[in-house]
Amino acid sequence: MSSSRSGPRSSITFTVAIATAVVLGAGVMALVLFASGAPEAVAIGVVLSSIPFGPVIGCYLWLDRYEPEPRSLLLLGLGWGAFVATSAAIFLQAFDAFAFGPPEAIQSVLVAPVTEEAAKGFFILLLLLYRRTELDGVLDGIVYAGMVGIGFAFTENILYLTQAYVGEDGRTGGIEEAVGLFVLRGIGAPFAHPFFTAFTGIGIGVAVTSRVRWTRMWAPVIGLAFAIGAHAAWNAALLINDGRGATTTYVVLMVPAFAVMVAFAIWSRRQEGVLLATALTDCARRGFLEPSEIPWLTRIPARKAARKYAARTGGVGALDAMKSYQSEAIELAFLHHRFLRGTAPAHYEELGQAHVQRMYQLRPALIWPQNVVGALR
Repeated sequence: MSSSRSGPRSSITFTVAIATAVVLGAGVMALVLFASGAPEAVAIGVVLSSIPFGPVIGCYLWLDRYEPEPRSLLLLGLGWGAFVATSAAIFLQAFDAFAFGPPEAIQSVLVAPVTEEAAKGFFILLLLLYRRTELDGVLDGIVYAGMVGIGFAFTENILYLTQAYVGEDGRTGGIEEAVGLFVLRGIGAPFAHPFFTAFTGIGIGVAVTSRVRWTRMWAPVIGLAFAIGAHAAWNAALLINDGRGATTTYVVLMVPAFAVMVAFAIWSRRQEGVLLATALTDCARRGFLEPSEIPWLTRIPARKAARKYAARTGGVGALDAMKSYQSEAIELAFLHHRFLRGTAPAHYEELGQAHVQRMYQLRPALIWPQNVVGALR
């Protein structure tokens, strides 16, 4: 189920447009941080915010192992969250404060969740509209949502930590305040923003795989509503008894909800393995590849074993050929799955033939483990 705007020219336009927005957003956030007038505080905020950055990204990359998304798109998602979504949310919240002057509680519980989740989710919506071939289902939606959420949390933490170091409301601040806030945000709840935005990603992932028009239209809206609701509930907990209710809410609601989300993501990843095996089995029946290759393409440990064997036996060239062949086969499997479900893009035949042709060209360089019998060459 793809848009006609998903061709090469559209992909280049999408990349350039998003990259330009990221650069402009980075400029806006640089001005916001510069306006704090405290370079030492900003530096401490950057250092502390960077600590959970790598491990959290690693968790999402682990989820994305069956069909790794293009690194360029993942980086654009990070950049969108870090600079575009943050600057858009700041502008919208400042406009709301100036035009309507709502109480702080309304700003925190209603305005912030709506503006921030809409700004973050807009990136995944753009993927749906212009790079739909990169969205194969719910797990892809979760991964892209995670990247946007991680980027947003990174910059938001810098802003909060900088403010904590500088101090406010007559308090001096200092490193103790900054570290205390970092423990709460960076260690206690590093997955908060990725968790909220995951609901939007799930909604868009459901829309991509559904054959029902109503579902395709409303699943993203429902997903965004859940994202806003989860975000609003968390922000509301921070206001109960001057924030003393946050710990109870975190333990009673956030931790179980996050555990369910993690379990769902892992289940979705396992389902992808089943999906790929089914689709490639049908591809083998149609003569696109040998049935004996399928385990080495769909099971992650076996894929690694096949690559190690190729590298040990044939060197770098054989390793590169095996990686490329596995990647093409997985892309073909997802495309063929959508064909079997009746949700294939309009130009699926052209896309499928391109994958099959590249696989055919790679076969002479493949070196399979010895127990692959009769593999095509």
